[in-house]
Amino acid sequence: MKSRTKCVVIGGGIAGCSTLYHLTQEGWSDVVLVERDELTSGTTWHSAAQVTNFGMTQTMVGLKSHSIALYKKLRDDPEYPVGYHHGDGGIRLANTEEQMQGYRHFASMARGMGVEYEVIDAAECARRHPLISTDNLLGGLWDGEDGDIDPAQLCQALAFHARKTGAEVYRNTPVTGLTQHKDDTWTVHTQHGAIDCDIVVNAGGYRVNEIGAMMGVQHPVASMEHQYFITEDIPAIAAAGHRMPLLRCPISDYYSRQEKGGLLVGFYEQDCRSWGMDGISPSFSNDLCPDDLDRVMDVLEGAFERMPALADVGIKRIVNGPITYTIDGAPLVGPIPGKRNAFCIIGLRAGLGEGGGHGWLLAQQIVQGEACYDTWVIDPRRFTGHATVEMTALKAIEDYQNEFRFHFPHEHRPAGRNAKTTPLTPVFAAEGAEFTVVNGWERVDYIKPSPDFTPSLSFNFDETFDSVAAEVNTLATNVGLAEVNGFNRIEITGTDRHAFLDRMMCGPVSKRAGRVGLGYLLNAQGCVKAEATVANLPASDRGPDRVWYGSAAASEYHDMDWLTAHLDPDEDVQLRSLTNDHTILVLAGPKARAVLSDCARGDWSADAFPWRSVREGFIGFAPAVVMGVSFSGELAYEIHVPNASLYAAYLALREAGRAYGLCLFGARAIESMRMEKGFLHWKADLITEFDPFETGLSRFVQLDKKDFVGKAALLKRQANGPNKRLVTLKIDTRHAPAHPGASLMQNDQVVGTITSGDYGHRVGMNLAYAFVDPDLASTGSTLELDLCGDRVAAQVSDPSPYDPDFTRVRS
Repeated sequence: MKSRTKCVVIGGGIAGCSTLYHLTQEGWSDVVLVERDELTSGTTWHSAAQVTNFGMTQTMVGLKSHSIALYKKLRDDPEYPVGYHHGDGGIRLANTEEQMQGYRHFASMARGMGVEYEVIDAAECARRHPLISTDNLLGGLWDGEDGDIDPAQLCQALAFHARKTGAEVYRNTPVTGLTQHKDDTWTVHTQHGAIDCDIVVNAGGYRVNEIGAMMGVQHPVASMEHQYFITEDIPAIAAAGHRMPLLRCPISDYYSRQEKGGLLVGFYEQDCRSWGMDGISPSFSNDLCPDDLDRVMDVLEGAFERMPALADVGIKRIVNGPITYTIDGAPLVGPIPGKRNAFCIIGLRAGLGEGGGHGWLLAQQIVQGEACYDTWVIDPRRFTGHATVEMTALKAIEDYQNEFRFHFPHEHRPAGRNAKTTPLTPVFAAEGAEFTVVNGWERVDYIKPSPDFTPSLSFNFDETFDSVAAEVNTLATNVGLAEVNGFNRIEITGTDRHAFLDRMMCGPVSKRAGRVGLGYLLNAQGCVKAEATVANLPASDRGPDRVWYGSAAASEYHDMDWLTAHLDPDEDVQLRSLTNDHTILVLAGPKARAVLSDCARGDWSADAFPWRSVREGFIGFAPAVVMGVSFSGELAYEIHVPNASLYAAYLALREAGRAYGLCLFGARAIESMRMEKGFLHWKADLITEFDPFETGLSRFVQLDKKDFVGKAALLKRQANGPNKRLVTLKIDTRHAPAHPGASLMQNDQVVGTITSGDYGHRVGMNLAYAFVDPDLASTGSTLELDLCGDRVAAQVSDPSPYDPDFTRVRS
């Protein structure tokens, strides 16, 4: 066994084998995989092994398309062929118009990745799958690429090809410990000796947290028992003359695929059960849980109704084994938060179908520092301190019970709620607030018009439309108050703080005390990595000269990792997170200055405290840092308050605002207003696939700076010209917003993709942002939006339809 290698992958299932294989495809041959038992001895060996091309984001569709292409290549390899039934097709059923509308959106989204789905009616579903009944059925989504694969053969083939290029695989080699050294390299301790390496990858399947504990981390991954059975031969299958398509049924919570002359039928029962919460036996390998068909009888009855042939056939085999889930159902593929040179590829509940693509994207991140797609949807850092295994188990149960039911826009399911709250959460609830969730934080979404108000779930504008319009109108004409909790806040101190930020940001960095600036951080490829406000606070009794670095709530772990990774040992720079210690109260509207002046000492006039100023002060008697910045396009103040004083500050603002008719507003109003102003959201419009020039941020780039992270790559990209341009669109309909991922068409060709969409109540326009082909980015260019199957006219608009000169924020 090697004593030194570049990378050690721990785990020999689909996750580990795919990562090893793709590392060799990226040019690394000095890599090792260690497996405690035999390859595929965990969840992989008993997988139902369905390989669908269906995904609910473009990244997921792209990685699944890669999996399919790879599996076809391995199937046809004469040296080590893999059993793969490709192209049987698959149907996802629906019995409501809202589900059908969602399928039409996903078809629009997939088209931008070169993937074609069909939305078909009930009769066509039955024609393609002759075993199903059309009772209580509207139709379904057809994926022509659907199929299934032999899991053991797939993993062995990946390992075989990795070995051919120099990788080594050590079976029956349990890992007993992990040690990280001062230079951030690792030693992997095993029962057969130690391996020193630069990088370690946790691909441990359901033993993920046993490995995580060895490096002092806990991953939000929990396992669920999952059962399927294999039937005797069904005569109707032989009579059909073709292989049965795969079936996924959200109506009755089951799936099926052909297995020889019968069917494999799997269940997602409501009376489901988590697994391994109190530890996993060391001897559990190539093993299963006890059969428990009684638990799935209610689901089975629905399957009989949908597929009557099941009632007349025997069962050959029952499988009940663990599968892993995360909080949102998507896997964790990428850097491990808070660790250097440590990655994971875990929580793959659909590992066989997706594993080829996940390993592909992870290998790119390890070798190149970034993948070809923005991978935030699977990034381990999208969950932060609230993400315990206990919470994950609750969300896993909920997700399991809704396996084939996609999330609608603005849908927040109840499990795991109130993970992060502030002293104001119950106060806002008493005021009639409905909450959304941002990085685990309960944030006000809108104020309900009545206590029993419950909007419907669909892809259209819902019943909140008028309530949001009223909140926006209050801000445009009067004054409103909102809480923005969880906002990422990093205090940067030290004499080199500005030099450090100057190196990290692609544009100028404000060094002037009492001023706030906005800047962008790039990756090594010259594309947008992060967005941050930089507020310079002078020394006071609250601290020394310091910078407050502020960014999106979801970026808490991401940005801290990125900044920490770029600190030089000889720099005098210290980073300290204040994210969970402070909360922002946003006071906005033309009367905001009057309210602030009535509850805070000092001169808050436009001359004394102009736009983009920052000052320490008090709201009533509550200490606060006040910034003159706006995400709404109105005169506004961000009031940063320690959580211990938050309620006192809130009461002071509400009391001062009483004379001015102050009202509360929420996140949906903010979303509408930021669209009107041309303000962008991180990981919606600001993604790693595009550089700042393509994203419309050229005014924030200063190429004559001596150097900054990503400058060399950005210069090369600039010389090559843009691949896409981000534009603002006016959508010619009032019934529905443009949804992220939807395709923009011209002459039946996809020419762009929506990133954000919402109605602009102040300008009376249905607005969207999209990356489009550069020759279509000029104001006035016309396109067609595929909006849930309908072709709707879209026109490129001015980037800031509301107050483009920023006169209102300066007032």
